[in-house]
Amino acid sequence: MKFGVCLLLTGLVACGSAADDVTDPNGDEPVHIIEEPDLEDFPADLDAIRVELHIPGMAAAIAHDGEIVWARGFGQADVQNERAATATTPFHLASLTKPFASTILMQLVEQGFVDLDDPVSQYGVNIASQGTIRVRHILTHTSHGNPGDGYQYDGGRFGQLDQVIESASGRPFAELLVEQILDPLGLVNTAPNPLQPTAFAYTGLDLTSFSSRMASGYVLSGSTVYPQAHPEYFGVSAGLVASARDMAAFSLAIDEGRFLEADTWAEVFTPAVSNSGNILPYGLGWFIYESQGTTYQWHYGWWDSNSSLIVRVPQRHLTFVVLANTPQLSAAYGLGQNANLFRSAVARLFIDYFVRGDEPFPEVS
Repeated sequence: MKFGVCLLLTGLVACGSAADDVTDPNGDEPVHIIEEPDLEDFPADLDAIRVELHIPGMAAAIAHDGEIVWARGFGQADVQNERAATATTPFHLASLTKPFASTILMQLVEQGFVDLDDPVSQYGVNIASQGTIRVRHILTHTSHGNPGDGYQYDGGRFGQLDQVIESASGRPFAELLVEQILDPLGLVNTAPNPLQPTAFAYTGLDLTSFSSRMASGYVLSGSTVYPQAHPEYFGVSAGLVASARDMAAFSLAIDEGRFLEADTWAEVFTPAVSNSGNILPYGLGWFIYESQGTTYQWHYGWWDSNSSLIVRVPQRHLTFVVLANTPQLSAAYGLGQNANLFRSAVARLFIDYFVRGDEPFPEVS
């Protein structure tokens, strides 16, 4: 089952050659994107998209029926040091942090420390608004205009939930995240942004060693890729770092019903409804997309030097994770405000192979 990558990317990015031999104004040498040799079927098609998007390094994983059935890296996590990307390489997740934050917040809801209908001002969050902004509005990206009227993705607003979590629990998000999710799952390749040492310290991991294993950041300028420093922020909105295997393990834990009660998970994955009764594309920390009778629970990440995607297909007990060290995995498709999973060529490739198609999973290399 071979897909034409240029066809998949029509209208989104140009099909063409890799970076030119030029130097940017900051003096960094351009990065050349090298295709992985000897790949077939799904891995080959996935790597072809990586090359067309000018992504130096990428990692992907597939989980099915309670186990990670395939995971591997593509290209280079660190081009300058010729370090290959692997399934255990930590990548910046950007907004893939939000599903973790939603889980922690909903634990506080179950424990009675937070009510989704509480005004956020109750937790010291003060935002000028036409009406009362409640916790639910920020969590579902419905806080703009008259709160609840409609969806408008806003990572900055979502970041205000840091204050809600800390005010309600008396503890920072990073501490709860490590205690409630990362440590129980043994996710040694997942941590708060190492550029925030106080948050990172909750993991008990060695900061220098962890940082040395991370994927370096890059950015596309025209048709040329250059090194780019990682963002320094960490909070509920972005800044978590994780490997593809660890992200798949987190998804499997959700499948097992860990962290939250079944009714709470059902609420998390129920699309928000506007004040006028319209079904919106976002639940509680996750996008929800319906197509041809199949429900997709998904989220993207997109920041200065990184991008990411997770697609869960609960009816098929399937999860797909892909992480990249440039913004292009998300920037090429404009996933946020459009909230349309099928704009992503990477998502469509996975769906065509394993959701709508019945191709066998790739062999573990």
